[in-house]
Amino acid sequence: MKKKRYIELMYIRSLLFFAVILVLCANIYAQETAAAPAVKLTQDEAVELAIRNNLSLESSRINLAVRRRASDLSWNQFIPTVDVGGALLRFNESQMQSFTFMGQTMTMGSSQLWYLSASLSVSLNFNIAMIEEMNRLRLDYEKGLISFEKAKIQLERDVRKAYHNMLLLQENIALLRGTFANVERQVQMAQANYNAGLAPELILLQARVARENMRPVIDQVENGLKVSMAQFAMFLGLPFDTQFELTPVQSASNYAALDLSEIISMASANRPEIRELRQDILMLNSIKTSTTFRLYTPTLSLSWNTAPSFSGDPWADPWFDFSRWREGQGMFRITLGFRLNGLIPFTSENTALKNLNDQLATANMGLAQLINGTQIEVYNTVLSLERTRLNAQAQAQTVSLAEQAYRLTEQAYRAGLQDYFQVQNAEQSLHQARVQLLEQQFNYLNGLIDLEYSIGVPFGTLSGNSAATRSVE
Repeated sequence: MKKKRYIELMYIRSLLFFAVILVLCANIYAQETAAAPAVKLTQDEAVELAIRNNLSLESSRINLAVRRRASDLSWNQFIPTVDVGGALLRFNESQMQSFTFMGQTMTMGSSQLWYLSASLSVSLNFNIAMIEEMNRLRLDYEKGLISFEKAKIQLERDVRKAYHNMLLLQENIALLRGTFANVERQVQMAQANYNAGLAPELILLQARVARENMRPVIDQVENGLKVSMAQFAMFLGLPFDTQFELTPVQSASNYAALDLSEIISMASANRPEIRELRQDILMLNSIKTSTTFRLYTPTLSLSWNTAPSFSGDPWADPWFDFSRWREGQGMFRITLGFRLNGLIPFTSENTALKNLNDQLATANMGLAQLINGTQIEVYNTVLSLERTRLNAQAQAQTVSLAEQAYRLTEQAYRAGLQDYFQVQNAEQSLHQARVQLLEQQFNYLNGLIDLEYSIGVPFGTLSGNSAATRSVE
């Protein structure tokens, strides 16, 4: 009986021991998860991380590598085509017979049922269009470079704008929390005035309602920041729950001097979409030239072939005894051919050339439209930036006036000369003025980023930030 009770106690102690171990491990894991430090990033560091890890950009990088390989090896079309073959034959009848195989006539005796033969041929076709094809592959690689550069600067643009948007949300949250602290202080003041009989209970209730109404507003903005950080982490190739510690923008109120005519001229020449379309037109011209050469120039063909036969018994005699192989019919041939289909109207070749001409005309018109659209877009962007600059400067004065009004209203409320609604209205006006000022400043920075993308200069050139992480040809 005692032994059984002892075993039960040991069993219970073992369970308790393992339970304690599991609880400790769970606590350690929770502490490690909760204590994961935030990733501290500047704008430039975020851009570099995105360029290294972004999956979409990696796909563009692989596509560029494929085009580069095709361009570097474009000469391989001049490598001759080499075909080798062999045959081991057995006839069904054992009699004297003659037959032709691989271009040669052979006679077999009644005792030879098996026959061994080989073939080797080398051929090469040359047309002047092949040289133009090498040029087309080079142009295709250059287009790949432009497309990769475009994808990279688009990613950088998106990362920088997302960085600014998160900073704006953080600043908005800080302002909301400051406002909440003021509301909490006003609740305490209302409570003190109510306890002293200086204010009715309604004022205290109004202060408490205002405080509670701010909680869901702060929660909503904080959730928006979490979503923005998750999307930002996706740009950078990091886990979605990564927390970031962002470096504040020191030059949020710096405004650039913009020369409209110079900016429009730069955009017409350097905008990534325009450079890409110009490269497409060069490629279409190269395809047209190559097609024209194939239709209207002759093709030179060089070929050589041989078909040796084995004179012995394939099963008894060694195959590598070269004295038993006799040369069959072989030849070296030079052929000059010209295809007439291109000269005949309504053929598929002639129609293909006309289609290329139409594609070129369409592409040139598209380029002209894109340049005109870019000029109008840049013009609107510059005007919008100027309007944003003026609004931000006016909003800065509004914030100064709102701060003064709030300060005077709060002093009057303490002296009992104003009710709580006046303080609340003054505080809301101040908060709105500060948020609008931040929005104007960050809108200006994002507008500069879009403008820098359009004119093809490194990001930070117009804003004065030394953040150029890419080169522009």
